[in-house]
Amino acid sequence: MLKRFLLCMALLMAATAHAKLPAPPPPTEEAKAKAAEAAARTAWSGKVAAYKLCKAQDKAAASYFKSASMTGKSVKPADAAPACTDPGPFAYVTPKPAEAAGAHSPAATAVSPPSSQAPAGAATPAKK
Repeated sequence: MLKRFLLCMALLMAATAHAKLPAPPPPTEEAKAKAAEAAARTAWSGKVAAYKLCKAQDKAAASYFKSASMTGKSVKPADAAPACTDPGPFAYVTPKPAEAAGAHSPAATAVSPPSSQAPAGAATPAKK
């Protein structure tokens, strides 16, 4: 009896597990803007982490060269490392939509038909 009950419960759970969920709604402009800002903040955080790592490596190298020179070792850096660049504080400027920025040119008045079309009244070539 218990086996039948457990089998029925398992079948019922399997049927509900295969139920299809409705499609999520499309993202709004606000959600897209928040996602873009989050991506910019993540990129900035990566630059800050790289800057901090660079400073720590410079400090460790300076300490090594100082202690090596005190013991009498002749140690010289192989090549000059690039200077660490500070990314500065986070600043995100919300981009304007293309329509608001005036990116589109105004429609021009047609003076002649497009070059791919024959003028009105001209004979069209026969298709083979």
